[in-house]
Amino acid sequence: MNIALSPTLSDDQAEAWDMATSALREAGIDLDDSLLSSPRTGKQSTMAIIGKAGSGKTMLLASLTKALSEAGVDIVSGDWEGRRKKDRRTLAVLAPTNKAASVLRGHGVPATTIHRILYTPVYDPEYEKIAEWLAGQGDRPEIEGLTDTALDRAWASYQINTSVPAALAAAGLRGSDFITGWKRREEPLDVGFIDESSMLDARQFEDLQEIFPTLILFGDPAQLPPVQSEGGMVFETLPDSRKIELHRVHRQAADNPILDLAHALADPALDFAGFEDMVRDIATRDERVQVAQRVEADLMARSPVLVWRNATRIRLIHAFRAAYDAPSDELLPGEPLICDGIELPLKHRKKRLDLEARGLIKGAQAIYLGPGRKPGFSRLHVFGAEDPQISAASIVKIEQEADEEPFIPFAARMGATFLHGAAVTIHKAQGSQWGVVQVFAPDIYAAARMGRVEAGQPLWKRLTYVAITRAERELRWVVRSMLAKPKEPLTIDDLSAPAAPLTLSAEEG
Repeated sequence: MNIALSPTLSDDQAEAWDMATSALREAGIDLDDSLLSSPRTGKQSTMAIIGKAGSGKTMLLASLTKALSEAGVDIVSGDWEGRRKKDRRTLAVLAPTNKAASVLRGHGVPATTIHRILYTPVYDPEYEKIAEWLAGQGDRPEIEGLTDTALDRAWASYQINTSVPAALAAAGLRGSDFITGWKRREEPLDVGFIDESSMLDARQFEDLQEIFPTLILFGDPAQLPPVQSEGGMVFETLPDSRKIELHRVHRQAADNPILDLAHALADPALDFAGFEDMVRDIATRDERVQVAQRVEADLMARSPVLVWRNATRIRLIHAFRAAYDAPSDELLPGEPLICDGIELPLKHRKKRLDLEARGLIKGAQAIYLGPGRKPGFSRLHVFGAEDPQISAASIVKIEQEADEEPFIPFAARMGATFLHGAAVTIHKAQGSQWGVVQVFAPDIYAAARMGRVEAGQPLWKRLTYVAITRAERELRWVVRSMLAKPKEPLTIDDLSAPAAPLTLSAEEG
């Protein structure tokens, strides 16, 4: 085991570290001695590190990524791969959604989406010189039209985000300036780390096993299974010898009340009323948990209120728009959206790849910035995308109650489709985190009254666990079907460049 890391790990984290490094050693990557041998072929190995929130999964993923990089393994981020070297070893850190990948990038892990890794960008040769320089594969270039100051900005951005597109954007370039197209990945990769693997369906899992000879899954067994699955999570199919479960790291001080609530749900004797009593009790002594009498419209503009039922979601969206006096035939700058997919004919495959590679995959969260230059185009801020400011042909649908046809404020003939994002279902919130999260408790109560059980666990408990663990700093447990009017008008002034990476502790997971 790596001695430098051992003081920061709990016993089960240390066991997981040893299991992961053993799997990597079998694949020809010895982290103890920083020795790399040629990639193996013909054999696939998958293991899983699982655990509930706060057990340290993210810390382990970040530590393993850092150790592999220091041992000489190249990180493949999906935005640029550089020149292929004979017998080089590579690692890709992937997540199912933009937001989940951006959470990892916020912790300094160069993650990208599963979809993005399936396609590779084709760079203009002149601008590829900048990418090679940033990645340490070439000298500082001289590029016509780019000043030394612009290159310095690109360098500074790359030190923070380790993203070539973000660095080139910092230099004042657009994606269309340096990316000339996309091509399907033709060769398999090497080592893959998959975060939020509870969200994978069986088909995605099979695709990943074909691409990566060595695959390590990181997931939470208490999450909700994928909607299209038959109830299970892919890591449950692995033999016990290929799985290890982490347990919560208990801190003696500055404990996390949101994690306290999440872990309390494992008690079979706890019912909904008892859980609400627990929420109220914690709220009296810790400001990180609040019992709210109404939904706050101001918060919905950036972090959606989490609900169980679609009818609740649609009702809250209409209440949100009414509170801001949004007209029925257009969007206001600052309104939140959720990408619902891409509507393009097969002959426009290249354009589809471009939109998806820029972050517009199903479930992506965005903010409407205003109309684009062409009819039907929107300027958008896509949360979690490495270059978040884009313009795209858009079809926006505002759903109506009682299964009526949605009304469409504006639309291109084809392009990215969007639903309103002021409220989302708990299922769709998986993989995302927000600083402050509002959970609509009347919906959880409705699930509790139904008495449904999934995978041996009451549905209301699984919904609650996922919903409350989306909160990074503050949980608001909303107990009444009321909406507080906004204190400020909608704005887009807060949408700026991503913050510097965070520092991980052993408790994060």
